[in-house]
Amino acid sequence: MGALALLALATGCGDNGGGAAPAAAGGSSAATPQPAGGGAVPTSPAGTPTTAAPAGGDPAAWAKWNLKPLAPAPAPPADKPIKLERTGPVPVFSEVKTSDKVVFITIDDGAEKDPKFVEMLTELKVPISMFLTRDIVKNDYGYFKPLQALGNHIQNHTVDHPVMSKIPAEKQKSEICDAQSALTQQYGTAPLLFRPPFGDGANTPTLNNSVQQCGPRAMVLWRESMQIHDMQYQAADKKLKSGDIILAHFRGPKELKGATMTQMFGDLLARIQEQGFSVARLEDYIQAPAS
Repeated sequence: MGALALLALATGCGDNGGGAAPAAAGGSSAATPQPAGGGAVPTSPAGTPTTAAPAGGDPAAWAKWNLKPLAPAPAPPADKPIKLERTGPVPVFSEVKTSDKVVFITIDDGAEKDPKFVEMLTELKVPISMFLTRDIVKNDYGYFKPLQALGNHIQNHTVDHPVMSKIPAEKQKSEICDAQSALTQQYGTAPLLFRPPFGDGANTPTLNNSVQQCGPRAMVLWRESMQIHDMQYQAADKKLKSGDIILAHFRGPKELKGATMTQMFGDLLARIQEQGFSVARLEDYIQAPAS
């Protein structure tokens, strides 16, 4: 795939050019390997990733970015609402069943590599999950390592962002497995989660089988997507709900009509703050399979 075609796909990514994600199956059971994250993430003596400081932090840091501080997220539940298994079909989910007034931010692709965004997350300590596309990030794997070192996890978003239902089973498998291998090598831990581009094919047996063979143990969709300055909602009331997963992208001024990555992310945080939610780390609500 040519570079221009790849960039076009990258800017469309999971929200299908602004459309809603496919309906997702319920989220708690099903299958596989190591916890997500990376070599630079602090670990406990048992080797499991530790949780970075929750959003909240220094009001002066938030003021620097022209934002009001988010309330700190509650401590992650001891009894994880999503429990994954080592084998068998993988679950598909777009939300987490929780009474905590939290939402989860996921950021896809990796085309924009703005150093100001690393500075922003370092200061605000807002947790994110990164679903990276190998051929979009391979020119600068290192950009994402400081974000990973903050406690944020690296997850799988294919090799080159195809529409999965339009390619044969073996190609679906190579898209996931080859990205899994590259991301594991670069970031030190195998991705636990997979997001199909555009949310396409998530509920098909063919894609589920391919995910199982490559290692991720769940497929993650979304309930809202960030569209430059505001969110697009699937719910008719256009309101966040506890446990919603929000989709955003690593994008810059070319795709954001002149806005920067930090401006887009700041607008996202403002929408979350206005509705009274905190941001929690998605992986803190997931129980990975025992090794």
